[in-house]
Amino acid sequence: MAAPSPVAQPEAVAAYLDAAAEPARSRLRALAEVVREEAPEAVERMAYGLATWHKGENLVHLGAFKEHVGIYPGAAAIVAFEADLTAFKTSKGAIQVAHNMPLPEDLLRRIVRWRMEQVAGGAKRAER
Repeated sequence: MAAPSPVAQPEAVAAYLDAAAEPARSRLRALAEVVREEAPEAVERMAYGLATWHKGENLVHLGAFKEHVGIYPGAAAIVAFEADLTAFKTSKGAIQVAHNMPLPEDLLRRIVRWRMEQVAGGAKRAER
């Protein structure tokens, strides 16, 4: 039996984005718009204290920090996009984008599309 879908919390996500100090606020808003464009059917909610988009599982989290914004697409995405992430500080499931760096909007688009394909593939496997 599938787990119930999380409750949508777009107001909480908006409040989180609005509460971030600049320059994180405007940078997060731009990244959130990219995620919304690439995964319009994803549920917006807060998870782990971060803005989160969920479709069957968490697709990506976005976070505001003093020196950077964080993109959290999961460990598999970090491995899959390793060659594209050399300019960024990364960890197991995180990408740090320092405020003095351009936003990697095109890269985020590709990562979200990839995550959507992963989730869709998992759903197809679960249906068998």
